[in-house]
Amino acid sequence: MQDLQNELRKYRDKLDIAIKELKIRGQNKAKCECEYRIELAKEMLIQRSEGVPVTIISDIVRGKKEIATLKMQRDIAETLYESCLQAIYSTKLQMQLIQSQIEAERKGE
Repeated sequence: MQDLQNELRKYRDKLDIAIKELKIRGQNKAKCECEYRIELAKEMLIQRSEGVPVTIISDIVRGKKEIATLKMQRDIAETLYESCLQAIYSTKLQMQLIQSQIEAERKGE
């Protein structure tokens, strides 16, 4: 049972680290989203002021290298955030399984 408690402690430590990392990744995700939206809006206004038809502004702007790069960075930040969130879910599940094993061993004693 000591081994299970040590393993549970290991997962608790891992969960603490993952939660801190999720905060960092969440802040980065929000920052990337903000930067992307600001630059997208600026470029749309520029295109509109240059007389580009409204119906194609969105496609033209999103095809510009700078805007596409910001969108890619935003998407990467979102993926990293989501992967961290999934790691947290997985760690919690592992902890629940170990806790169940510990309880089963206690009942068996």
